[in-house]
Amino acid sequence: MIDRKPSSSPAIHDFATWEPVLRLLRAGRPTRHVGTSAHVAGRIGRHGWSPSLRRRSPQPGRAAQVDDMRDEMEAVQRVQSALVDAGIDDISFTAEISSTGRTALHLLGPSPAVEPGIGTPHPGALILVEGALPEPWRRLPDPVPGAAPAASVDLPLLDRTLRERLPDAIGATEAEIGAAEARLGVTLPDELKVLYRVVRARWQDWGDDHEAARRVCAAVGCELFSLDDLYVADAPSRHCRWEFAAMEAVVTAPDAAVQGLVGSPGWIVFGDNGGGDRLAVDLTPGPRGHVGQIIMLSHEKSIGADLLADSLLDLVSERPGAPRGNRHDDGPPAVARVNTGNLRSIEAAAHADLEVLSIGVWDDAPLSLAPVVGLPRLRTLSAYPGTLADPLEIASLTGLEFLELGPQEWRVLLDAGAVPRSLSAAAIEVHGNRDVLPIVAIANDLLALWDRPRITRTTVEGVLDPLP
Repeated sequence: MIDRKPSSSPAIHDFATWEPVLRLLRAGRPTRHVGTSAHVAGRIGRHGWSPSLRRRSPQPGRAAQVDDMRDEMEAVQRVQSALVDAGIDDISFTAEISSTGRTALHLLGPSPAVEPGIGTPHPGALILVEGALPEPWRRLPDPVPGAAPAASVDLPLLDRTLRERLPDAIGATEAEIGAAEARLGVTLPDELKVLYRVVRARWQDWGDDHEAARRVCAAVGCELFSLDDLYVADAPSRHCRWEFAAMEAVVTAPDAAVQGLVGSPGWIVFGDNGGGDRLAVDLTPGPRGHVGQIIMLSHEKSIGADLLADSLLDLVSERPGAPRGNRHDDGPPAVARVNTGNLRSIEAAAHADLEVLSIGVWDDAPLSLAPVVGLPRLRTLSAYPGTLADPLEIASLTGLEFLELGPQEWRVLLDAGAVPRSLSAAAIEVHGNRDVLPIVAIANDLLALWDRPRITRTTVEGVLDPLP
């Protein structure tokens, strides 16, 4: 671990900045005997925090109020202000507080090579190769020879229908449409051009007339974006943390209307369903899809899209697209989960097209990875702590790009010099109330193998009031 002495200038390294948080954390721990120490840890960011701080108990029969959290909020906001001044988004910490009040506070990171943990002071995914993306986020659409617009496409009818519904709408000029195409780097499909020639959907055109906006929504079948807000839903637009993204797989069934992609340069988003799901024109359809079909990208998913209508005219006319195929075919799954509630052996998961192997909670003897050695497409392995019979078998999985293991398994690989060098990212799976510093030490050992920026530790000492 890279230790740093606290600077005299940033308030984030001032013990007084942290004192209220540390007091509340200690107060939330059970009373300890004289001579023992309390260990506390957490993460504070500009927009949230993870330590469970002691709060005032509400009066019997009354729900908790903002005032009940005032001490907590004021303590955290003191740290958050220091984060802003230091130009830091979030910071992890751990502290040892003796019964006399003497405290050693360790401030950890951040590192540009480490994603923040979720609700925990432990590090998230380690990005071992700068700029690396999980395989599904690198996938481009497959060509579909012969793909054509749906038979329902009728530009004059679409134009006439929209103008009848929106007689007073202000349409976009050809120059405005051309500017949108230049910004996006793509030629807009004809149906979308017809739509925006009728209504350009700018709020300034409606003023304070919310009823006008509602009429446009009813006429088109969605909350229509303005030309200035159109965007291409390519893979980078659908951000996902490495440890989740690496567990996905792109699968497009032979009879699918929509390709099972994260994103596509041919998905042009033009609206919202009012619940956060985006509507797009699809110029790169699946094997049984149509060029220009309307798809929906769910805000609850990181991959794939659903067919809504075969054309924009069908959407406006409320004619939904007929279901055709699905994202998965009938073959063995590309993502396999071995645990007490799913597959009960590694052998059952092994097949030539396996990409992701997740080993979860297990109540039997530890498992051997021998059945998946040599599989050509296996790129992700996630194993719950204690589930592997021999972690050194991982060295035989030469195509891994992401590996998630428990601390003990990582230590075995590190000590044996057997960490796969094919990795682009890694994660340490921590369960229970584990000390943060040993986990950070493992993370830094992994980062060092790729000469990536390590997590730094700044130690600040001070004294809290002694326990009564």
